[in-house]
Amino acid sequence: MRVRQFELRLLAVALTILWTASGGIVVVAYRPGGPVDLLVGLAASLPLLVCVAPIVWPPLTRSDRGSAGVFWLGLGAGLLLLPSMAGVVGQVLQGGSEPLLPSLEVMYPWALALLATSLFAGLGISRRLIPEVGVGRRRLAASILFTVAATSIIGGIFAGVSLADNAALRDRPAANSKFGPTAADLVLPDCNRALAVAATAQLELDLWADVDTRAVGTVSLTGSRSGSDFSWTAQVVRSDLFGQYGGARIGSSAWSLAPGAGWVSAAPAEIDGQVLDLTVGAQALSPENRATAENRGLEYVDGARARHCRVAVDGPTFAASFPQEAWLAGDTKLSSWRGELDFWVFGDSEVGMVSGSVNGPAVGILPHGLQATIQVRMTATNREVAVSISPPRT
Repeated sequence: MRVRQFELRLLAVALTILWTASGGIVVVAYRPGGPVDLLVGLAASLPLLVCVAPIVWPPLTRSDRGSAGVFWLGLGAGLLLLPSMAGVVGQVLQGGSEPLLPSLEVMYPWALALLATSLFAGLGISRRLIPEVGVGRRRLAASILFTVAATSIIGGIFAGVSLADNAALRDRPAANSKFGPTAADLVLPDCNRALAVAATAQLELDLWADVDTRAVGTVSLTGSRSGSDFSWTAQVVRSDLFGQYGGARIGSSAWSLAPGAGWVSAAPAEIDGQVLDLTVGAQALSPENRATAENRGLEYVDGARARHCRVAVDGPTFAASFPQEAWLAGDTKLSSWRGELDFWVFGDSEVGMVSGSVNGPAVGILPHGLQATIQVRMTATNREVAVSISPPRT
């Protein structure tokens, strides 16, 4: 029994360290610029009030099966907290400009970790408050009641403070943003006016497809561009296709990457249509296609003010703008497909984000399918920041 007690207290100490680190990151480094940033950090540290309890009152059980279950419960709480910590660190490294809520990748594991930690602590507290032998059900009921109360109170306080901070930030420009200028007096161009071309950009492109709501595959691409030079790699996942692709061009030299082949020299003409933001600007966002663009109003994107616009696109235009769709659609021609693209023009008259979809017959993509949809989201951030494009290792 003493060995179990020591193990559980050691696990409780580890949980306390993790929750301390999680709350400490928010307290010290999370500064999106809201009026209650510090209170968000303090609210994120409230789980410490719960996780220290099992250090004093470890959740001991008499059966071996129960002891194993309690141990895995505490271990699971720690493992659930790690993705939330990683999400917070990612936001801090990006400048802490995005609020924690409504960020599901941060809050979902955080809430589950709080739930597991509260139950882990509640089992020890109920054993302390109800020491009689043979009242296991009463202890379990008391533990569940404590878990629900602690999770609801702490989670409610954290959510309330975070949402209040988020609401205060919603219409406030940030000091800086990776998407573009943040000055409130910038005049944003209309949707059908001439667009400026960024000299450089950090690029991300995500494509995903489904047939009758059944997932077909995904494409996740990252890269950078400087003038007409560029380099990118893409991870493609499909039921019959998995691997890494890539494209690069520096001056008159070009390279391509395919699964199992490595980087090989290529003719520049082979990858001229894969310059991501430049390709989209020349195709879907050409002056002719934006002549009847719909103005969706002004928005803030990561603190930068932007004009939200929308254009209609057909399948061939979408395929010419995003040739990477072939990894999902295969040889299927999109001639009868239709859709729309939203794009955001920022204060520097440059497009920083594009999002939309096209859909049409699923023939050739998935057997027995009726309607297929390909969705896309592309961002061009840190524009005009110096970028060095290096030749890939062949």
